[in-house]
Amino acid sequence: MTKLSIVIPCYFNEQNIPATTKELISSESLFDEEVEFEYIFVDDGSGDNTLQELLKFKKLYPSKVKVLKLAGNVGSYNAVVAGMEVASGDCTVIIAADLQDPPELMVQMYNYWKQGFKLVIGNRMDREESPVQKFFSNTFHSIMKKIALKNIPDGGFDYVFFDRQIREEVVKMKERNSNIFYLMTWMGYAYINIPYVRKKREIGKSRWTLQKKIKLLIDSLLSFSFFPIRAISVIGIGLGLGAFIYGLYIMISRFMGFIDVEGWSALMVVVLFVSSFQMIAIGILGEYVWRGLDASRERPLFVVEKVY
Repeated sequence: MTKLSIVIPCYFNEQNIPATTKELISSESLFDEEVEFEYIFVDDGSGDNTLQELLKFKKLYPSKVKVLKLAGNVGSYNAVVAGMEVASGDCTVIIAADLQDPPELMVQMYNYWKQGFKLVIGNRMDREESPVQKFFSNTFHSIMKKIALKNIPDGGFDYVFFDRQIREEVVKMKERNSNIFYLMTWMGYAYINIPYVRKKREIGKSRWTLQKKIKLLIDSLLSFSFFPIRAISVIGIGLGLGAFIYGLYIMISRFMGFIDVEGWSALMVVVLFVSSFQMIAIGILGEYVWRGLDASRERPLFVVEKVY
């Protein structure tokens, strides 16, 4: 028997759970009879009746459903790690609780895993969302592909199927303020990606706010790229070279009597520009320093209040 662990992070998903669990159970018939299923739902500090809906599902299938209740909201990525930590399958898949990702795609992922691929990625070739959401998502993944991880597929992804070995490595790393899906590709395992169209959310309201998206962009960029630090160095060298050349020009012009050195306006523009750059540079360095401090504290990524 092959055991498949299905990890589903949940946050304010009480309306989604009945439909999602029904689809998951239905998709079991698409697999070989040799596959044993383990469902791990992680309630990421939801403030609604998500936990109650999950416990209803567990009563129907007590032997193959685990429900983790976290003490507080720690973010979907940390919630996924919590689910991975208690998973016991030979392979694992992470799927959202809102049915935007097709459960039936897991069968194709499983078949690739049986062929020897330790990582199978469902990447979004398109999405049934607003132009603004598409623009943000496409821009985010384009930035990451160009300056951080050149081996990631186009379109972005958070629907992944992977081997026990990858799961154990991710859990062992305990990465903070990072992106666990990018972390899997960073490991270097050969993977195959399956393009699909991400569906529009039909039930409930997304809690994936603009603030969370911006934080994810910053976390992903700083975790997998030295570009921000390198950019500071390059811009600093450029500004220094420009200042040196301009200083020589001013001194030569002054001694030769070409100009009267006044230039209060020009001086203020230069001072304000350089000061702004210094503050931005300090902010970027501060982000790196804070992440180092956060890691040195060794606080847990999550606190499990109860396991059902």
